[in-house]
Amino acid sequence: MIIEAIIFIIGIILLVKGADYFVGGGSGLAARFGVSAATIGFTVIAFGTSLPEFVVSVNAIISHDGGIALGNVLGSNIANIALVLALCAIINPKIVGSRATAGLMLRETWLMLAATVLFLLLAMRGAFDVWAGAAMLIAFVAILAVLWRGGGAAAGAEGEVRSHGRRDIILTLGGLLAVIIGAQLVVDTAVKIAGALGVPTFIIGLSIVAIGTSLPELATSIVAIMKNEGGISVGNILGSNIFNLLFVMGVGALISPVLIGSLTDVLITAAFSAAVIPLFLLGDRMTRLWAAGLLAAYALYIGAIFGLL
Repeated sequence: MIIEAIIFIIGIILLVKGADYFVGGGSGLAARFGVSAATIGFTVIAFGTSLPEFVVSVNAIISHDGGIALGNVLGSNIANIALVLALCAIINPKIVGSRATAGLMLRETWLMLAATVLFLLLAMRGAFDVWAGAAMLIAFVAILAVLWRGGGAAAGAEGEVRSHGRRDIILTLGGLLAVIIGAQLVVDTAVKIAGALGVPTFIIGLSIVAIGTSLPELATSIVAIMKNEGGISVGNILGSNIFNLLFVMGVGALISPVLIGSLTDVLITAAFSAAVIPLFLLGDRMTRLWAAGLLAAYALYIGAIFGLL
């Protein structure tokens, strides 16, 4: 247990420092190529911080453990909203910055909700098979096309973001590598501890693994919001959730069918996804209250799945 604890701490350090460099590099790339910070957060950074979910879920499906894969995707999306985004809103209730950025975030929220509805409809079939996987990946490509077609209009909406020249690529790639390695160390140690307690794999995926693979989003978004780069912070979460639902599970379904044991957790994921909208519409005080409510709801949910309530 002592060795696992040391590895866990090393993983956390890699996550935080990697996220710091990653946000700096991503912001510089946004300025360098004339793309808004929000769009960069929604795509490059969102996909980068979602790589742990992809690696964990695909490895689980290859190992014929779809419970961890499905639980990881659902739990990560819930944690991204009710833990990561809620904490960001408490730290800085002006998480979307200007009205222009707020409009962009609302548009991207609708894209995330559309992905969630498709995921729910496919889940009602009882399993994610090859056809469901293909549908998810087609929808993923369509959403990317919509995003990039309208992304240019938001350039500069987030305020001044400076480029660091060629260092941007080094910072982004180096930070991403540290984030991925740190996340894997944290997840590996958490799974070993949870496995020793005899917890079902779906619950492990829904809670400990999901929180572990959401740590890159947590670290990246917190660092971004503290640098007043809310576009990256929020775009990172929205993009990560779409990536998890459509790309991660889409690829997984093409590898091997994933059975849906219960729709309850899928419906709960959809409910938490819809709960994002008020964060972009309320005043500062109400935003913080709503975010606190999301955190409380998340704590209750985790307690419920472990049978503590």
